[in-house]
Amino acid sequence: MGRDRYPKQSLGSLYSRIKDSRVLMVGAGGIGCELLKNLVLTGFGEIHIVDLDTIDLSNLNRQFLFRHEHIKKSKALVAKESAGRFNPNVKIEAHHANIKDPQFNVDYFKSFAVVFNALDNLEARRHVNKMCLAADVALVESGTTGFNGQVSVIKKGKTECYDCTHKATPKSFPVCTIRSTPSQPIHCIVWGKSYLLTEIFGTSEDDSPELDHSEDSENRKELEKLRQESQALKTIRQSMGSEDFPRLVFNKVFKEDIERLRSMEEMWKTRKAPHALDYDGLSQEALGSGSAIAQQDQVTWTLAENFSVFVDSIRRLSNRLEDLRASTEAGNAPPILSFDKDDVDTLDFVAATANLRSYIFGIEMKSKFDIKQMAGNIIPAIATTNAMTAGLAVLQGFKIMRDELDKAKTVFLNPGKGLTERATLPEPPRAPNPDCPVCSVAQTRLIVDTSRATLNDLVEDFLKLQMGYGEEFSVNSDAGTLYDPELDDNLSKKFPELGVNGDSFITIIDEEDENPRVNLVLAISDQSLPEDSKPIHLPEKLSIARKPKQTPAPPETNGNGAVTNGAAKRKRDVNEAELEDELIRKRGKVVEEPSKGLQNGDSIILDDSADGAIVIDDD
Repeated sequence: MGRDRYPKQSLGSLYSRIKDSRVLMVGAGGIGCELLKNLVLTGFGEIHIVDLDTIDLSNLNRQFLFRHEHIKKSKALVAKESAGRFNPNVKIEAHHANIKDPQFNVDYFKSFAVVFNALDNLEARRHVNKMCLAADVALVESGTTGFNGQVSVIKKGKTECYDCTHKATPKSFPVCTIRSTPSQPIHCIVWGKSYLLTEIFGTSEDDSPELDHSEDSENRKELEKLRQESQALKTIRQSMGSEDFPRLVFNKVFKEDIERLRSMEEMWKTRKAPHALDYDGLSQEALGSGSAIAQQDQVTWTLAENFSVFVDSIRRLSNRLEDLRASTEAGNAPPILSFDKDDVDTLDFVAATANLRSYIFGIEMKSKFDIKQMAGNIIPAIATTNAMTAGLAVLQGFKIMRDELDKAKTVFLNPGKGLTERATLPEPPRAPNPDCPVCSVAQTRLIVDTSRATLNDLVEDFLKLQMGYGEEFSVNSDAGTLYDPELDDNLSKKFPELGVNGDSFITIIDEEDENPRVNLVLAISDQSLPEDSKPIHLPEKLSIARKPKQTPAPPETNGNGAVTNGAAKRKRDVNEAELEDELIRKRGKVVEEPSKGLQNGDSIILDDSADGAIVIDDD
C-alpha cells in the first residue's frame, strides 16, 4: 500500500499540487511541531523550516518531535530529523537562523506557495507579515494561549494583515521601580531573577536587556547606585563557597541596601518605608525549618521558611558553580548559572529572595508555584490546543492551494463552558484596514545597483521624473528620514553610506496638501546593472493610489443644539458606565515576550494584571 494512498483519496486533484508545492514554516515550537507533522504527512513536496531557538527541558512535555537528548540543540534541525521519518518522500530544509536575517529576503519569500507562521513573539510576526505582503504570498497566521487559539489567512489586498488591528505595547518598569520602590510581587520576582541571581552567579546586569537603563532625571541617580551595589556584590562573590557566603549576600541585599533606602526620607513620605532583616534573628527562627520546605510549592512559606530556602539554595548554587569552574578547561569562558523555571535550584533561589524582598516592602508573598508561573512568564501551554490550531492552519492552507481564498476563514478556539458551546468559532476574514500603516500602502520591488546608485538617483530620476512626485515628499528607512525638502545633505551619498543595502525597505511619504498618494514601500533588491543603464530599475508597472479624502467629523453639541469646543461632556448612562468599568477591569491582559534572539529595547516585559501572570504564546 503506497504511503500517499489516503492523502490522494482525501484531497483528490489537489494532492498533485500539494506534492509539487514549496512551503515555508516559521517557528518550530509548540505549534510548529504539530504543524510540521501535518505538512509532512499530508505530502507537501518541499518544506522549509526557520527557527533561531534551541530546545529546553520545558519544551518536552508538548513539543513531541524533541527528546531529552536534544536539549540545547537547534529546534529547526532536530524537527527536520524527527519529522523526516514520518514521510521520507518529503524534502525538508531546516535553517537554524533568525527569519529577519538578510538571506530571507523578498525573493526568498516569493519562492513559496504558502507561508505558515508558528511564532511566539510580536516583532517576528510583524516582520513575516511585512515580507509576505511585499512578496505577495499568502500567509497563514496562528497562535495559542492556554486553551485559546486563533488561525487566520493574510493575503495582500484581500484580507486584513497582522498589523491592521492594534497590538498592545508591552509595559516596562524603570530600574528605580525594580531596585528601590517595588509595589507588586512581580517587581520583587524580577529583582531576584534578573538582578540578584545574575549578579551573584551570572554576568553583571549593568547592560541587562531586561532592565530599562534610560538615564532620565528619575533614573540617573538610581543607576549610579546600582553600579556601586553591583561592584560590592562582585567583591562578595570572591568568598563563594565559604561558610559566610550566605550571610554576606543576605546582609548586603536585605540589610545594608535596605537601610540605605530607608535613610532617604523624601522617598517614603507618601509610601510605606521598608524594614531591614536580621540574619542572626532569622537563623534562630528557622532552626525548625529544613530544606524539605522547598518541596511544598503550593503553600506560601513563612518568613523563616523563606530564609531557610534562601540559605540552602545559595549553597546549592555555589557548589554547582564551583564544580563547573573546576571542570572548565583553561582558556574557555568562565561558567555562569542562569534562571530556568525547570531548574529547582535557581527557582528556589528566586522564590525565596523575591518573598524576602516582598516582606521587607510590605508586599504580599507568593507560593513557589505562583512565582514559577510569573518568573517563567507562562500560562501552561496546552498540547491539544497546539494540535487543533495546527490542523486548522493546514485546512486554511488547502483553500489557498485551491485558489479559494473566498472560502478561507478566521477561526478562533475557545474552551467552551458547556456541551452547547462550540469549541471553534469561524468567521470570514476581514477586509484590509484602509488606515493600516503596513498593508494600506503601495508596495513594489526596486532593483538598485547599490555600487553606483545615489539618493539623488532615487529622488530626482526615479521618484520625480519617472513616478511623477512633486516637491513635498520624504524618503525614510529604518534608520530615520533620509530626505525631505529641508534635508538634502544626503543626495550625493550612495545607498550603502545611508545604511540601505539589498533587502532593505524604503518608505516614500507624499506630503502634498492636495490629493496626496498613499505611502510607497520599496523593497530594495541589490543587483548589478549594465554601466550604460540607469542604476535604478523598476521591474514591473506600478500604480499608486491616492489617499482617501477625510470627511470632517461633525461638531459636538451640548444637547441643546449649541456647538461646543469639545470640553463639555455629557453624563454616561448606566450601560456606558458598566462597559467602561468592564474595560478597565480587563486592561493589562496579554503581553508577549520576545524570543531569545530578538532585541526589545532595554526593558523588562511585565504585566500589570492583578494575579501577576504574564501570558505569551507557546514557544
